[in-house]
Amino acid sequence: MQLGLIGLGKMGHNMMERIRRAGHEVVGYDRNPAVTEVPDLPALVAKLSSPRVVWVMVPAGDPTRGTIEALKGLLEPGDIVIDGGNSYFKDDAVSAASLAEKQIHFLDCGVSGGIWGLDNGYGLMVGGADGDVATVMPIFDALRPEGPREEGFVHAGAVGAGHYAKMVHNGIEYGLMQAYAEGWELLEAKDIVTDVEGCFKAWTRGTVIRSWLLDLLVRALEEDPHLDAIDDYTPDSGEGRWTLMEGIDNAVPMPVLATSLFNRFRSRQENSPQMQMVAALRNQFGGHAVAKKGELADVNPAAKVKRGHGDTAPSANLPGAN
Repeated sequence: MQLGLIGLGKMGHNMMERIRRAGHEVVGYDRNPAVTEVPDLPALVAKLSSPRVVWVMVPAGDPTRGTIEALKGLLEPGDIVIDGGNSYFKDDAVSAASLAEKQIHFLDCGVSGGIWGLDNGYGLMVGGADGDVATVMPIFDALRPEGPREEGFVHAGAVGAGHYAKMVHNGIEYGLMQAYAEGWELLEAKDIVTDVEGCFKAWTRGTVIRSWLLDLLVRALEEDPHLDAIDDYTPDSGEGRWTLMEGIDNAVPMPVLATSLFNRFRSRQENSPQMQMVAALRNQFGGHAVAKKGELADVNPAAKVKRGHGDTAPSANLPGAN
């Protein structure tokens, strides 16, 4: 099968390679002249036989909207556009309606697998019409992990369902990462445990909390046992916020996601204005000691600043990461 792929970053480039390994033809375009295979979108479309299938793998928001609008002017009736980025699910209906004006079909596809997908395969969550999904299935089969299709691919529903499922997937991911992180900090804080890395490694087989995320956590600790080189600044891609908003709209309690998301917000504060106010109020109503800036109150050792807090080590979590 033939595919046009727009966006050859870390994910897009690996996806292109995996699809080619399965025997399909891929024409890749990227704004970066060092990696693109064609000079522009018209050249990409010209290289594809009708009916065309074009996969858009660029950042969500304006870049995706602009790319889809440009394709609308280049493609023909019966062609299919796939949005494989982390787009907000409500944007999918807008994209589908706009393309439908020229009888161009639309699928949305949530993609999970990160930089490991080239070898391991990608988890795929697709929204759109049955016929369009069937047309693109050879590409989906090339991208998904080996094994039963239903264990790495789902046709989640109509347009928007794929990105909605991926949004919830990422919300769950936030909570899992937060739980592992809290356990790590507690093990680090207690001097009775002398091999924190070993504890996590021992959990990777035979325990109920084993997971791929746990495997990656062990990998991170093997590279930097106390994470001394990692700054605590943690971005969010937006999908955790969208999931929480959906929880509110549907009256679904999501305290784990809410806490994990707000902790990411807290990580971006050099100081916490909220906790400054809490400290001031404790002093006002109870006469409790207030730690002035640059000094610590004489309190239980557990309340003191943890090792490494406030360090200015180079950040490994730059803005824009997932």
